[in-house]
Amino acid sequence: MKAAVMYGPNDIRIEEVPKPVCPDGGFLLKVSAVGLCGSDIRNLTTDSRNGDYPHIYGHEIVGVVDEVSPACKEYKKGERLYIYPVDHCMQCESCRTGHSEMCENGGDYINRQGGFADYVPVTKTQVRRDSIYRIPDGVKMERASLGEPLSSVYACQENVGVGFGDTIVIIGAGPIGCFHSKLAKLRGAKTVIMIEINDKRLEMTKQFGVDYIINSTKEDPIKAVLAITKGKGADKVISANPSTQAQQQAIFMAKKNGIVVFFGGVPKGALTQIDTNHVHYNGLWIYGHYGANSMQVQKSFELAISDEFEADKFITHRLPLSKIKEGIERTKKGEAIKVILFPNED
Repeated sequence: MKAAVMYGPNDIRIEEVPKPVCPDGGFLLKVSAVGLCGSDIRNLTTDSRNGDYPHIYGHEIVGVVDEVSPACKEYKKGERLYIYPVDHCMQCESCRTGHSEMCENGGDYINRQGGFADYVPVTKTQVRRDSIYRIPDGVKMERASLGEPLSSVYACQENVGVGFGDTIVIIGAGPIGCFHSKLAKLRGAKTVIMIEINDKRLEMTKQFGVDYIINSTKEDPIKAVLAITKGKGADKVISANPSTQAQQQAIFMAKKNGIVVFFGGVPKGALTQIDTNHVHYNGLWIYGHYGANSMQVQKSFELAISDEFEADKFITHRLPLSKIKEGIERTKKGEAIKVILFPNED
């Protein structure tokens, strides 16, 4: 089969590799579409595996069951499936207390063969757990692939109670920031303010319900937010980018007793200096967000394939797997919101 194989930072080669063997108790999935995620780009362009190469990444996977192990009774050949990359054990303390996003025994998708390939094996453990969803007839496969990146956005806004009448600030207009703006409006937010350094990305966010755009290289984003909110600040501020500066600024954009979410992870070892007096005397709540629990994964998948979410608006580029490098460059330059790659297509 063909695959995009990583041999080191920025060394991605489209080549023939052995087709995976169908796992005992599992099945082999023929990949129809796979999203190109920001974390994929980070992994593909850095020494993400500390020299442990070659490796095939890709975790926003949808496809058609191609071969089924005789021991697997849950699925059959020809079924269209979305595979969530982290399977939760549902037995550890985190899972049993409703926080399966912190599962102590979750499947390690980083070290499995990923979906930047014609085929991907799905194991007996994945089948037994909670990570596989059937795609209804009539739903385009690429729309279902958005269920994975949407899941953490969905979980974040549910956890902090984004709702009717809220003023929301989102810092970072990448794919995740765009998801946040659309979902905030669907949940009833009155005003969505987007902060970003790329004018092209800012303009693109308007189609997702953004009411105000701020280029933080051209004006002070804190002053701009306070001006829009008449000095009050926003109900919730979501820092959806890998910047410590954005996290520092976010707390000054929130209203008294407001909520600040550190959604985007910053580089390892980077430390954010926070004015804790401002946090203390203004009664701010600061949340770190990561992942989604099992029910949130299911709900986000259902939303991604619904007409209400309008998934096609987010998918700006559809490319064959052979053009993965083009997809990476378009995303890094801010030309794309969401790139979907299609293995098994020339």
